[in-house]
Amino acid sequence: MKQNLVSYLRQNSYPGRGIILGKSGDGACAVMAYFIMGRSTNSRNRIFRRMDGGIRTEANDPSQMQDPSLIIYAPVRTLEQQTIVTNGDQTDTIYEGLKAGKSFQEALRTRKFEPDAPNFTPRISGLLTLRDGNFDYTLSILKSNAGDASECLRFFYEYDAPQPGEGHLIHTYERDASPLPSFCGEPVSVALTGEIHQFSGDLWKALDEQNRISLFVRYLNLKSGAHETVIINKNRGDEQLHYSSALTSGEEKRS
Repeated sequence: MKQNLVSYLRQNSYPGRGIILGKSGDGACAVMAYFIMGRSTNSRNRIFRRMDGGIRTEANDPSQMQDPSLIIYAPVRTLEQQTIVTNGDQTDTIYEGLKAGKSFQEALRTRKFEPDAPNFTPRISGLLTLRDGNFDYTLSILKSNAGDASECLRFFYEYDAPQPGEGHLIHTYERDASPLPSFCGEPVSVALTGEIHQFSGDLWKALDEQNRISLFVRYLNLKSGAHETVIINKNRGDEQLHYSSALTSGEEKRS
C-alpha cells in the first residue's frame, strides 16, 4: 500500500539523506529526488550545484568547511540511458563500474557504510535505467549490522516498469536519536503526485524546517528524453533553481 509521502516525512524530524525513484502520476515521466539534511555545522554548510548531467555538493561558506570527506560529492550522475543517485562518493564507484561493464550490484559490493562512528551512516544508492519508453530502477542500502562495524549488510531492491504515481523512498536514518539508527526494512512505497514544481514544493515543506538543507528533483519525459530539474537550497534563502534539457546553455531559470 502506497503511503502519503508528505505525511510520512512530516512524522520524522531527521530521516537524514533520502532517495525517491518512481513514475509521475500522469505516467509521462520518470521521477528522481534526493534530499540532504544536517545537524552539525559542517553538514549544514552545503548547497547543491548543477553540473553536467547531474549535481554536486559544495560548501556554502568555504571558510567554514571542516571536513569535506563525507559531505562533498556528486549525488547525481548520468551515463547514457542511466541515472545514478546516491548519498556519497559511491556515485563515482557505480559510474566507473558501469563504464567498465560491471553491474550496479557488483560496483557496490566493493563499498560499505560510512566510517563515521558511532552512527556508521548507511550508503544509499539508486540506479534508474530507461528501456524502450519505460524504465526500471534499483535501490540499495549498505549498512552496519545494528551498529556493529565488523559486518556490512548489503541489500538490493529491483523494481520493473512502475505504475503511474508509484515510487519508492529509502533514507539513511530510522529516526532522530544518538547514535542515529540505520533505516530498517524495505524501501517505503509512496504515492507520487503533481507536476515538478508542486511535487518539489510539497516535498521541501514536508522536510523538517530546522534540519533540511538541499533538495534535487528531476522529471524525465519517457517519450522525448527531455528532463526538467528543480534544486532548492536552504542556505540561499530557499532559492529555487529550475532548468531543462530543452533550454540552451546559460538559460537556467531562477524563481
